[in-house]
Amino acid sequence: MINKKKDDNTINLSPSEPGLVLEEDQSFGPEDSAPAEKQGGGGSSNEEREFAEGEVLDAEEETSEAMSTELAILTGQLTAQEDGKGRIGDRLVEQGLISSDQLNVALQEQKLSGKLLGEALVSLGFIDAQVLTKFLAESSGFEVFDPKSTIIDSEALSHIDKKIAQKYKILPVSIENKVALVAMADPYDVVAMDTLRNYLPKGVSIKQMVTTPSILSDAIDAAYGYASNVTEILKELEKVEGTPELADLTEEEAYSHPIVRLVNGLLFDAVKQGASDLHFEPEENFIRLRYRIDGVLFTAQTMHKQHWNAISQRLKIMANLNIADKLAPQDGRIDMNIGGRLVDFRVSSLPTVHGENIVLRVLDKQSSIMPLGRLGFSEENLAKISRAQERPEGIIIVTGPTGSGKSTSLYSMLNEINTVDVNIQTLEDPVEYSVPMIRQTAIREGILDFADGIRALLRQDPDIIFVGEIRDGVTGNMALKAAMTGHQVYTTLHTNDSFGALPRLFDLGLKPGMVAGAIIAVFAQRLVRKLCPDCKKEHTPSAEECRIMGVDPASPPTIYKAKEGGCQSCAGNGYKGRTAIVEILSFDEEMDDMVANNATKADIKAKAVEKGFKSLKDDGILKVLDGVTSLEALAKVVDVKK
Repeated sequence: MINKKKDDNTINLSPSEPGLVLEEDQSFGPEDSAPAEKQGGGGSSNEEREFAEGEVLDAEEETSEAMSTELAILTGQLTAQEDGKGRIGDRLVEQGLISSDQLNVALQEQKLSGKLLGEALVSLGFIDAQVLTKFLAESSGFEVFDPKSTIIDSEALSHIDKKIAQKYKILPVSIENKVALVAMADPYDVVAMDTLRNYLPKGVSIKQMVTTPSILSDAIDAAYGYASNVTEILKELEKVEGTPELADLTEEEAYSHPIVRLVNGLLFDAVKQGASDLHFEPEENFIRLRYRIDGVLFTAQTMHKQHWNAISQRLKIMANLNIADKLAPQDGRIDMNIGGRLVDFRVSSLPTVHGENIVLRVLDKQSSIMPLGRLGFSEENLAKISRAQERPEGIIIVTGPTGSGKSTSLYSMLNEINTVDVNIQTLEDPVEYSVPMIRQTAIREGILDFADGIRALLRQDPDIIFVGEIRDGVTGNMALKAAMTGHQVYTTLHTNDSFGALPRLFDLGLKPGMVAGAIIAVFAQRLVRKLCPDCKKEHTPSAEECRIMGVDPASPPTIYKAKEGGCQSCAGNGYKGRTAIVEILSFDEEMDDMVANNATKADIKAKAVEKGFKSLKDDGILKVLDGVTSLEALAKVVDVKK
């Protein structure tokens, strides 16, 4: 907090709040003309630091104070235009956002009206409010709040009354993982921050987003003016007669329309619950919405069929699909800001007898990449992965069906070796994770495919290449050539197990003699549901279960199974989260010779087992014996009886 003494130029700064060092002739803005009174005085004496005029600050404090001064000026606390990097107006001119003449006019308007410089520039029409917001955010380090692409969580709104939001210019966007995301016109408004802390649950930290007062005011009116809870919106829809064409709505009308709010609410709810897919399934008389969570589908909502035309139209508008074409399959994408995270939805529509079936795959681009050790790999498999990555060139292939965690595992592997002394380039469809230092390229249909993309990547001086998927012989041959020219290549294939990768490559036209020596290892992966640690119950396996696990039925081990009905922690499922089970087929000279001589799959498998190969089933059984998962869950992803 800031206290300016009347008898001298000394300013008291509480270390807990950002500080400002002001000269005597600097003044606060119209709304902050008496900061000491507004902010309720300084902090306790043992927390305050006094800086007398002319006192020399050390380098660290100088940097902190300069940054805080700049942030305060940028966010509108001061009318003074000087910051650590120069006058704000001059910097706007330097960046070409306004002209020198416009700045002079705005400064005159500021003197006459008492407005802040930013407000004067916007009111005169010299700069767009959104452009100014972006400039302020980039200068201060905060994210920009864009109400058009951000979904507001109704639960977050419930903590702050509309009058409080309007008074202190704050808009709660979401609350997740003990972090509240809040849009503010002035993220350094101490009173607003204190008010927020009083209303939010204890232990919740605040992450600010910045925007202009006018944008924030409109967003507050829109967010509080209409129901955003899915249940409330469905009740509201029951009273609506007729549905206007959503494509004809203006921006304001679209924001307030119940169908638009319903779709936003469903998307937010799905992401919040951790769904990987949303299935909108029209039946004869109703619409079923199912979420896939931890690999299992369950019904999330059942809606009246009369709403489906509008819901499907809204989804197709968001995904830039043809709303008039309901007889052909279509694919598109939706980018939304949900809880401060950029989430990409891959949208697929397919005509059925009851209408268009629409499925959305959820890709959280800003999800943190987990270390390999936290993905569920055993110590033995981690050692095999490490040995494979030590090879300077060759191909590492990860196989498995859609949704088996292939991309997650590959990115975790890449992150292990992502250092400044290597150049890692990727080619993906689409880019699923955003990783610093890794050069990521997205495939674009009709413009850039995998084969041409690999050719382009090889001219970028890469050390390591990640090819999203080998889909055809041309891509396979290009990946093989990259591996043979001294590059380490990571890629995926759709096969049932690690041994199926070889015949799949041969089917694509790759020759055994070229494949031999080029493959470092093939991983096959599945995701199995984890037992809820709070309610899993002990289970003594039967003789048949002991046979499956390969243990003596005379002295059966204690294993665990899911509790029927679960508990509050697992939402009644008995399972919570998923873990990876994997088999790793490593290649050495002996295995390479077998491949070159076109050995059968059975012979290669026998040799691999001889060398210590463990199958998906073997890795899964170890997790059953460790109490991580159950035999029932394991049987859903691998054949445990073979």
